[in-house]
Amino acid sequence: MKKANLIVALVLGSFGLGLSPGAWAQAPAYPAKPIRLLVGFAPGGAADYVARAMGDALGKAMGQPIVVENRAGAGSSIAAEAAAKSAPDGYTVLIASPSSISVNPALNPKLGYTARDLTPVTKVSSSPLVIAANPAIGINSVQDLIARAKAAPGTLNYATSGNGSAPHLGAALFLQLTGVQMTHIPFRGGGPAIQSVIAGDTQLTFGTPPSVLPMVQAGRLRGLAVSTRERRALVPGIAGMAEAGLPEYSIEFWYGLFVPAGTPAAIVKKIFDAATVAMQQPSVKAALAREGTEVSLSQSPEQFAAFLNEDAKFWVKLVKDAGVKLE
Repeated sequence: MKKANLIVALVLGSFGLGLSPGAWAQAPAYPAKPIRLLVGFAPGGAADYVARAMGDALGKAMGQPIVVENRAGAGSSIAAEAAAKSAPDGYTVLIASPSSISVNPALNPKLGYTARDLTPVTKVSSSPLVIAANPAIGINSVQDLIARAKAAPGTLNYATSGNGSAPHLGAALFLQLTGVQMTHIPFRGGGPAIQSVIAGDTQLTFGTPPSVLPMVQAGRLRGLAVSTRERRALVPGIAGMAEAGLPEYSIEFWYGLFVPAGTPAAIVKKIFDAATVAMQQPSVKAALAREGTEVSLSQSPEQFAAFLNEDAKFWVKLVKDAGVKLE
């Protein structure tokens, strides 16, 4: 019997399987079950659209289904905190924008998480914002908007996807540069914000292309400008800020994937590799392009982390300079 056990040990050792105490009870290879993809905004907005556009392809690349879960509220902080407090096992992934990672911590130091509680995986997309108005109010350009806002300070209401969101910060920069006063009406996502403009409850929005473009194309909103200095090919027929008469204004935002801090590097790498494959699929690129969004991938998790360190400086400075507060 002892001889037989010795032979088994020698065979296992020859294949490099090792004889560590836990070798007989290793966990199944990752991933062994569906993966949650947390979205910090309501359905119908850009974050939700990007998550669902990439979900099937990411699931195929991972070998397990991706379950998109909307945790809307608090400018995406609810979803970010839920992700930060989840087990670091690779089964909870957060899709987040600058609002979750840089802006909200700068606005509220009492949040239940910090950026250090999340490990960056990769950037997946980037796009400009779109300034759009209800056609019934008779504002047809950025210059019309500035003139109307100066003539009646504070009477125009603009809708965004929430306090501290990229659209909110985009509007704050606009107010700072033009000196106009408008009233911010935050919602729990881009979808509800756009519906408020269409209904006439608010007059305009600083929104994301997936939320705004379908309504512009249907004639239910009027696109005034994209938030970048020049026009964008993926947002046809809408002027850039230089053309709109505000060349000093330029802003765009991104979405990226994050996991709880402490997630093993091998799992982070697997998600990174799968996201890279998924985002390069023609069907995913085409789905995002239809909504004015470009695929934008990081070279590695480390490169994404370095990008975030620099990007945070822009957003935090904007929060400070524009005097953005939680409302």
